[in-house]
Amino acid sequence: MGEQGPEDGNKTEKTAKKAPAKKTAPAKKAAAAKKAPAKKAAAEKAPAEKALAPKKAPAKIPKKAPAKTTAKAPARTAGKPAAVRKARPPKKVTVAPEDGTVAVRRASAEKTVAPKPPRNESRTALVRRARRINRELAEVYPYAHPELDFENPFQLLVATVLSAQTTDLRVNQTTPALFDRYPTPEDLAAANPEEVEEILRPTGFFRAKTKSVMGLSKALVAEFGGQVPGRLQDLVKLPGVGRKTAFVVLGNAFGHPGITVDTHFQRLVRRWQWTEETDPDKIEAAVGALFPRSDWTMLSHHVIFHGRRICHARKPACGACPIAPLCPAYGEGETDPEKARKLLKYEKGGFPGQRLKPPQAYLDAGGRPAPPLGAG
Repeated sequence: MGEQGPEDGNKTEKTAKKAPAKKTAPAKKAAAAKKAPAKKAAAEKAPAEKALAPKKAPAKIPKKAPAKTTAKAPARTAGKPAAVRKARPPKKVTVAPEDGTVAVRRASAEKTVAPKPPRNESRTALVRRARRINRELAEVYPYAHPELDFENPFQLLVATVLSAQTTDLRVNQTTPALFDRYPTPEDLAAANPEEVEEILRPTGFFRAKTKSVMGLSKALVAEFGGQVPGRLQDLVKLPGVGRKTAFVVLGNAFGHPGITVDTHFQRLVRRWQWTEETDPDKIEAAVGALFPRSDWTMLSHHVIFHGRRICHARKPACGACPIAPLCPAYGEGETDPEKARKLLKYEKGGFPGQRLKPPQAYLDAGGRPAPPLGAG
C-alpha cells in the first residue's frame, strides 16, 4: 500500500495534467461561443459588402486598368519600333528631301536649258532631228506667215486677241468692219461698247473680247501715247494680252524673235517628242533651247502651218506627211497615201502640193517610214 501511494500520486498528477486538457475543451467551446456572434456579425457584414461591391466596381477599375494598360503597353512599345521601322526604310530608300530638290532643279533647268530627250534619244540626236524637221517644213511651206490680216502693229494686236477660241478665217472676216470704223487706238477707246459687241459677235465671246480690245486701246492711249510697245514686259500688261499674243506681235510686227505656243504648236512638239511639258511657258523654253533665236519666229509659222494642214488633232495624215521618217508618232493617223491625201486641209495661202514630195519617197520598200535621220 505504501508503494502504491506514489503511483496514486503519479496518477493524480497525470489526472491533474490531463484535467486542464479536458477543461480546455469547454473553454474552447466557450471561446467559440463567444466568437460565434462575431462570426455571425462578419457573416452579416459579408453580404452587405457584397451588395456594395457592384456599386464600388467602378472605383475598383484600377484592378482592370493594369490589365488594359499592360495589354496596351506592349502594343505601344511594340508599335513604336514597328512605326519607326516602317518610317525609316522609305527615308533610306527614297530619300524624299533629296529627290524633291532634284525634281525642282530639273524643272527649273528645263525652263532655261532643255528637256530630257525622249526614248533614250541623246541630246545631240534630238537637236539634229528637230532642226531637220524645221528645214523640211521650210521647204514645204516657204511662204509660211501669220494668217491674220493686218496693216500695222495695232491691227495685228487686236486681231490676235480676237483669234482666241475661233479661227483666223473668222477673224479676217470680222476685222475689216472693225478697223474701218475704229482705225486707231484713240477711236476704239472712245467707242460705244454695244456697237463694238455687235461687230465682234461672229467671233464668239464677243462681250469679253470687246472689253479686252477697248481696254488695251485705252491703255495704249494712256500709257504709250497710242503706240503699240515693242517690249514683252510692256505688252503683257495690256488687257487680254499674254505671252503668245505678245510674241506674235513682236515677231511679225517688230522683227523680234519669239515662239508662238498655240494649240497646234503644243500638239506637234509633243508628238515629235521635242518636249514632254504641258505648260506653255515651259514648252516655249524647252523648244527654244533646241533652236537658235533667229529661227524662233519662222519655226512657229512652220509648225502651225503643218498642224493646220496635215498633222491634225484627230486624224493626222501620216501617209502624206513630208516628215514621216522623222516623226516618232507616225502611225497615229492614216498611213495609206491615197486616203491620207484626202485629209489634207487647204486654207488661205493654198497648199504647196506641187512642192510636197510623194509619200512613197519617205517610205522604205516595205511601206514603212524610213528610220529617223540623226537618231544616233
